[in-house]
Amino acid sequence: MTEGHATDLDDLRVVADYQFGAGAGDALFPADADIELSRSRSGRPRQVYVEGDRVTSYGTDGRFTLGVAGGRRLYDSLDGDAYVVRVGDESVPFVRDGKNAFAKFVTDADPAVRSGDEVCVVGPDGDLLGVGRAELSADAMLDFQAGMAVRVREGADEE
Repeated sequence: MTEGHATDLDDLRVVADYQFGAGAGDALFPADADIELSRSRSGRPRQVYVEGDRVTSYGTDGRFTLGVAGGRRLYDSLDGDAYVVRVGDESVPFVRDGKNAFAKFVTDADPAVRSGDEVCVVGPDGDLLGVGRAELSADAMLDFQAGMAVRVREGADEE
């Protein structure tokens, strides 16, 4: 690992801890893993692969978007249901397939979730179904009977 690569990873871990909470950086980018960064023409990190799987993309806004592998790492490592939206049985096949999650099927959501946050969508049995961007706050997801709760970017069956 080159010195610049190590510094970039340290910086990316800090951003992940800020965006998702303490411990997220180590969960997404473990020190003992084979990590590869793809870069933009200007040299800025863009995609982060861990053990060959795309874990995150790093946007120009300085925030991460999760891949399913990143969602799985985050979901497995963070305490409780941080950044998790749970859906009922009706939504399981659709979200796995990469389709959006709608508010009427949301059964629970991390109270800290705000519109625009990256979230893991989980089924009633606790299996990760997909990852995406929350379109509503947690309260609104639970209150509304219509509308999109999570714009699913990648379903767990699309890996």
